[in-house]
Amino acid sequence: MAKRQVPVKKNQTIQLTFEDLTHEGNGVGKIDGYPIFVPLALPGERADVRVVKVNKRFGYGRLEHIHEESKNRVTPPCNVFYKCGGCQLQHMTYDMQLEMKQNQVKNVMQKVAHLPDVPVHPVLGMDEPWRYRNKIQIPVGEKEGELITGFYQQRSHRIIEDMETCVIQDELGDNIVEAVRQIGTELGIRAYDEKAHRGELRHIIVRTAYTTNEAMLILVTRTENLTKQAEIIERITKKFPEITSIVHNINSQKTNVILGKKSQTIYGEDYIYDKIGDLEFGISAQSFYQVNPTQTKVLYDKALEYANVGKDDIVIDAYCGIGTISLFLAQQAKKVYGVEIVPQAIDDAKANAKRNNMDNVEFVVGEAEKIMPWWTKQGLRPDVIVVDPPRKGCEASLLEAMIAMDPKRIVYVSCNPSTLARDLRILEDGGYKTQEVQPVDMFSQTSHIESVVWLER
Repeated sequence: MAKRQVPVKKNQTIQLTFEDLTHEGNGVGKIDGYPIFVPLALPGERADVRVVKVNKRFGYGRLEHIHEESKNRVTPPCNVFYKCGGCQLQHMTYDMQLEMKQNQVKNVMQKVAHLPDVPVHPVLGMDEPWRYRNKIQIPVGEKEGELITGFYQQRSHRIIEDMETCVIQDELGDNIVEAVRQIGTELGIRAYDEKAHRGELRHIIVRTAYTTNEAMLILVTRTENLTKQAEIIERITKKFPEITSIVHNINSQKTNVILGKKSQTIYGEDYIYDKIGDLEFGISAQSFYQVNPTQTKVLYDKALEYANVGKDDIVIDAYCGIGTISLFLAQQAKKVYGVEIVPQAIDDAKANAKRNNMDNVEFVVGEAEKIMPWWTKQGLRPDVIVVDPPRKGCEASLLEAMIAMDPKRIVYVSCNPSTLARDLRILEDGGYKTQEVQPVDMFSQTSHIESVVWLER
């Protein structure tokens, strides 16, 4: 059989008409059936494209000039959108973003989970898909004796210097970062230089609480001491009375992991407090807490509806974190058991249960895939299991443990459609039937999508 020739060459300029989008939001155009993926291109557009990379099966291109523009194209409100890469979809209407995300979930349900008939509902979107992120993590650099703050440019460790603001981040947090940069410059604090592994201030992190407006400032340094600590605290808290906690985190390692192992609270409390529905949660510097508070309530309400928990039901929450979903479930269940590998998260979960006067929850530190078989041996028989794993999805051993526990219902909350689909296939083969999938837009303007899935035995 003759080897198929690739119809384009690197650096060639071609004209393409785009017919589809990848799950990352790149436009897809074809030449003689050969697909070329082009960032920022939209379906229905005709454009000149420079070919930048060629593989046997597909190529990549760069958008040079648009001849026919899609009616779904909009001007991004962010001044560094084309450099940053933190958001991928600001150039398309919000309706198109939601449609693209629904298609992404439908696609993996068909191709990976082999469940073409399961309903994938339209995405639950936001009324106001901007300024939603309650956690900001910004690297710090230096230029001509001044501190600079901004995200890294795409595929680099160069800080974008002209980043004035981030339009998906909470405005208070944004303003605190800028104030710390100015104060740090005035006090002569040096930025960390990752090549030389010298200098002091590595990252500025701000967490804000949506309902109480409390803010936590975390300063990550390479050094054990924070230069002019007292002056920084005095000046920043005077300017922002919303700051109720300042934490100094020490990361002396040559690494691109943001937080080090050692933290100390140098002002105020160890926690800020936020509410989801009627429940109050304490959030520490290291806590996992959903970044979009408005949509977290939408997500949890849907998970609760699918769990359909009765007053006599026993529920397991695998990957329970600081107990957010567990406590929601505990409002309706007889008993909830939560398991999580991070000891600090379990301490927080126990404190959150106490804070909300809930005594029908029990939290255990450990790997869910090991704890659940142990629970089975103790005679624990859950009616419902809720699982909310990290992006890599569930370990096969955890899925086996869930199937062995034989609950009536499983609710799977996922932030990665492809690992979700892979895991659903295993649960289906283990005797569960996927009823429906509800995507929720937790990360507007980016290509990420969260989904809640209801399975019945």
